[in-house]
Amino acid sequence: MGTYNKGILGAFSGKVGPVVGASWRGIEVLRSSPKKTSREPTENQLAQREKFKTVTKFITPLKLVTSRYFGSDSGEQSRANRAMGYHLKEAVMYEDGVASIIYTKVLISKGDLMGLQAPTIRGEANQVLQFTWEDNSGQATAKPTDKLVVVAFNPVSGLSAIFLDAGTRADRTANVTLPNHFQGAQVQCWITFASVSEKLYATSVYMGEVEVL
Repeated sequence: MGTYNKGILGAFSGKVGPVVGASWRGIEVLRSSPKKTSREPTENQLAQREKFKTVTKFITPLKLVTSRYFGSDSGEQSRANRAMGYHLKEAVMYEDGVASIIYTKVLISKGDLMGLQAPTIRGEANQVLQFTWEDNSGQATAKPTDKLVVVAFNPVSGLSAIFLDAGTRADRTANVTLPNHFQGAQVQCWITFASVSEKLYATSVYMGEVEVL
C-alpha cells in the first residue's frame, strides 16, 4: 500500500488500472487490486469469512457505543476497529459451518473507569428492563454523575436498542423502555458506565438473557 499527494488531477477513489485509490483516516492511499483466483477456498478460509461476516453484522449497529467507549483512539486503529478486532479474536465461534457470537464475551466498552458493582436485571411489563446496582462512587475515578449505558440485542431480529444516558451511578436503579417490537423477545444485555465528559469509561458487564414482557 502506498500514499500519494494530490496532483493536477486531485485525489481519486475506486479502481484505475491495476490499483485502487482510497482515503484512509485522512490519508490518500493506493492499493493493488485483488487478484481473482479459481482455487476453492480452504475450510479455514471459509471459517474466517463466516466469522468476519457474523461479527460485522453484529458489531456495526453498535458503532454508536464502540466508537466512543472502546479502548483508546490513538495509533492507526479507531475505537470501532479495535472493537471489531477484539470480537473477531475473542467473541465468535465457528462450528459445523456456522459462525455465532459468544454473548458472554461481548464487550460494548473497554476502559479503566470503575465499573458497576453488584448489578442486576429484571424484565418488567410494557417492554421495561429494570437495572439495579450499588453506588460505588469515590472508588478510584468513579463519580456519582457517571452515566449508565445500556445495550439490548434481539438475536432473532438482529436489532439492538441503545441507551447512552439511562441514569447515573448515584441513582442505583434505572428503567429503560424497549421499542414495541421487542415485546416477547429474549434479549441479550450489556451495561457500562461513562463519565460525563466521555473521556473515561468502564469495561462493560454482560447481564445475560432476559425476556421482554
